[in-house]
Amino acid sequence: MTDPQRDPRPADPDDARLTVTRTLDTVDPDQWNALAGPQPFLTHAFLSALHDTGCAAPPKGWAPYYLLLRRAGVLAGAMPLYVKTHSRGEYVFDHAWAEAFERHGLAYYPKLLAAVPFTPVSGPRLLARTHADRVRLARGAIELTQSLKLSSLHVLFPQAEDQRALEEAGYLVRQGVQFHWENTGYGDFDAFLAALNHDKRKKIRQDRKKVAAAGIAFRWLQGAAIDDEALAFFHACYVETYRNHWSSPYLTLDFFRRLRDDLPDALVLVLACRDGQPVAAALNMTDGQALYGRHWGAMEFVPGLHFETCYLQGIEYCLAHGLDRFEGGAQGEHKIARGLLPTPTCSAHWIADRRFADAIADFLQREGDAMVAYREELEAHAPFRQDGASLPGTPS
Repeated sequence: MTDPQRDPRPADPDDARLTVTRTLDTVDPDQWNALAGPQPFLTHAFLSALHDTGCAAPPKGWAPYYLLLRRAGVLAGAMPLYVKTHSRGEYVFDHAWAEAFERHGLAYYPKLLAAVPFTPVSGPRLLARTHADRVRLARGAIELTQSLKLSSLHVLFPQAEDQRALEEAGYLVRQGVQFHWENTGYGDFDAFLAALNHDKRKKIRQDRKKVAAAGIAFRWLQGAAIDDEALAFFHACYVETYRNHWSSPYLTLDFFRRLRDDLPDALVLVLACRDGQPVAAALNMTDGQALYGRHWGAMEFVPGLHFETCYLQGIEYCLAHGLDRFEGGAQGEHKIARGLLPTPTCSAHWIADRRFADAIADFLQREGDAMVAYREELEAHAPFRQDGASLPGTPS
């Protein structure tokens, strides 16, 4: 596609028209944000920061193709889409599908992706106010996939109302799991600990004592309190995490500066300090209802520091600020011991080749059954007391 915009389908009878734009510069931020809702990851500012700083841009294998639904010239729906030449930064793994295509002499890449780059957080993907418009967007994305002659279309971490529209439009649904903490009215951290069984409560207290004995104290910074020095230290920690895993980071310091400047209230930075000097950091984001754990790193190893900085401080922040939920990011069965329980997620997929679509549908059915059994097994290891009691100050 060479034109900056094009119509992938004819006008709808009610004067709703679908077009595609390659840049959010053509979209009014207020109209976009009114559809995106409160979650910061779908905001015009967040997505623009990813593109403008080069983190999610064509040279990195992320080519934006925003699907827009307008009615009487006003934005009535939108769908963030990317033509991808790889599967990195997605957190829903389809490498086996790509290998199967290659074994049969077919190209899996490029593919079309509906997602927030580098962000495994469930939320709106079909940005619209009605079910009918969400179905329009889902079908329009299929037609765009066909017009671009791509192998497939993948919608990652859609919310429940999007899933219903995607299924109506003919997508296959894949089941997944993440680990989230829910605030059931604990009041404070001691009350949360009292709800855990004896062994888990004792282990968390022991780990926290080790971190404190190492001279570590914590600071929470939000908004204007996150100065350039603190942000640069966090980014150095973030880069160190990737270096320790023999990998390269996706996000730049410029990107995080843009977030701090454009979405200051959405950022919550946890600093782990010794004698006033930071040694580790975790960056979270919030929409005022939930806290989303995103990135972390440390400049030295301290036993228990990772779990404390990334998870327990997040839970404590939620309790202190009355937030309903803490989402600890993708994967990680170890999170269960800290009170984060298995929570269903999903993705949706449309495969152009009918033979592969049928094979993948069969695979997803079997994988879905296994995922249900896996979640049930994880739930059996929940760390909470069987009597359901919550007694602050219960001795361990």
